[in-house]
Amino acid sequence: MTLLDTIKTSKDIKQLSRDELKILAQQIRERIIKVVSKNGGHLASSLGAVELTLAIHYVFDLPQDTLIWDVGHQSYAHKILTGRNDTFDTLRQYNGLSGFSKMKESPYDGFTVGHASTSISAGLGVCYAKYLNKDDSNVISVIGDGSLTAGLAYEGLNQTGDLKKNLIVILNDNEMSISPNVGALSSLLSRTFSAKYLQNMKNRVGAFFKSLPRIGDDIYKILKRSEESFKTFITPGMLFEAFNFDYFGPIDGHNFDHLIEILNNIKNHHDPILLHVITKKGKGYEPAEKNPVYFHGVGSFTIDTGKANKKSNGVPSYTQVFGSQMVKLAKNNDKIIAVTAAMPEGTGLIEFSKIYPDRFFDVGIAEQHAVTFAAGLATKGLKPVVAIYSTFLQRAFDQILHDVCIECLPVVFAIDRGGVVGEDGPTHHGLFDYSYLRCMPNMIIMAPKDENELAGMLVTAVDHDGPVALRYPRGIGTGVKIEDNPKPLVIGKAQVIEEGEDLLIIAIGKSVCEAAKASIVLKNKSINTTIINARFVKPLDAALIIKYASKIKKIITVEEHVLDGGFGSAVLEMLVDNGVTDINLKRIGIKDRFVEHGPQDILKHDYKIDSQAIINTALKLHGTSIE
Repeated sequence: MTLLDTIKTSKDIKQLSRDELKILAQQIRERIIKVVSKNGGHLASSLGAVELTLAIHYVFDLPQDTLIWDVGHQSYAHKILTGRNDTFDTLRQYNGLSGFSKMKESPYDGFTVGHASTSISAGLGVCYAKYLNKDDSNVISVIGDGSLTAGLAYEGLNQTGDLKKNLIVILNDNEMSISPNVGALSSLLSRTFSAKYLQNMKNRVGAFFKSLPRIGDDIYKILKRSEESFKTFITPGMLFEAFNFDYFGPIDGHNFDHLIEILNNIKNHHDPILLHVITKKGKGYEPAEKNPVYFHGVGSFTIDTGKANKKSNGVPSYTQVFGSQMVKLAKNNDKIIAVTAAMPEGTGLIEFSKIYPDRFFDVGIAEQHAVTFAAGLATKGLKPVVAIYSTFLQRAFDQILHDVCIECLPVVFAIDRGGVVGEDGPTHHGLFDYSYLRCMPNMIIMAPKDENELAGMLVTAVDHDGPVALRYPRGIGTGVKIEDNPKPLVIGKAQVIEEGEDLLIIAIGKSVCEAAKASIVLKNKSINTTIINARFVKPLDAALIIKYASKIKKIITVEEHVLDGGFGSAVLEMLVDNGVTDINLKRIGIKDRFVEHGPQDILKHDYKIDSQAIINTALKLHGTSIE
């Protein structure tokens, strides 16, 4: 039995010595590496946060004290320490543990997360609720340096400093570099200045000077500025001091003695605290230390080499096709600009960024800024292409509507990970984009049935003089040949894939392939189908759809998207508005619920949006029993 096997809850680690904590940290790393090598997941950041996680659990009384992770990329050690070690092998597996913190999963998870930069705002809400409830337990919000690029984090800092509640914010900084000498000095001073007796003395001296008539406030302000000037000279804390936080750090995030000492010092403070901790991504696993970007979110791999287990079948992913087509188009069009929000690798824009560095912008985790920045570019004749995952583009709804659509600016939204994404679960599935974009005037929305159509749609989008949303799925394409010089599509023009007199299937995006699979089975059951590849959610090809709906009364719409406000709703609204009501129409899509995590194929089957769901719906429409 290992030391890790004896840890059932975080309270068990409080009895351990510092040397035993080091042993436990190593065993936790081995456990994380072993599971992620099989299941995939966010490895580098979780490995870097092991000592920090142990120190938090060692010093604070969880779950009475509330711990909130930002994004949750760093929470694997936390899961292992909070009664989930026995089920940790199910991480990111169907019906298994979530890859992020999740309130329904454990009382130790203080907030359900998945999108960046939420921990400070959520932490302040929890902190103030505790204050109103006469609960003096602590709230600790851990945020990564990347998450501090989002405005939401600063909005949280601003109100926290204004309310002056005892929120503890830990900045887990695994990107910024720091001079060793400065780091050692500031660490010593932070651990010294954070001691309770010095803080009490500081508060008493401050109160004394403030009490002096007429000159007291002036003397206090001079002394405060002197203290801040000294601290700023040796630490990077001026920004946080400006938000009325007491700043401590930087601290070595892998040194238990330093971490435990300073956490013990600050846990009873009554003012906002920001503790700056320096950690190393991938700590303890050499391949992840050398290539933390690859091991940020990784599939299964061989532990000895760090190499991916999955063999490529030569078919490119939709993301790769988008990236390569962007490079081709930019060669002949110097107006094309690529913009992404902390996802240059994930959106396939690395090659573009190398070839056209002056025309590539990674704005950090700042989707709202990315959209409005692109709008500004578009006002001066440029053609910005904003590449962001569907789930993250949700954060910029107002900017798309207000800053792009009102003036009909030619901004292209390349929406990656549209539809069911897989193991990252409800916070990452791209199942709402048709709905939140379809209501916007001037917006064109299209989705390709395959990777060749994606190439053509990108040409169409770049050529269009107005806002365009091009939505495509995660994963490899269908293997079709991609034309060397894709031609633009006619806006709003659908495509008839095959014709049959018994059933009309109108599908969008990858669901067209599911419709084609279903058609083969249905034909064997003497049900001949017409399949329309809609191509466009907005505008719909009303003339073509009405033509076939007037002849074929049994209709199925198919989409990898929620039903409410989605593609099927658009088709139904259009038919009713045009007086086509003598039909029997069934919509296939995600019902009014969130989709959990798991393999894409299993999820599509269980949520009834795959070819089998089309077959079953068609058989019911025709009164045929389902075998």
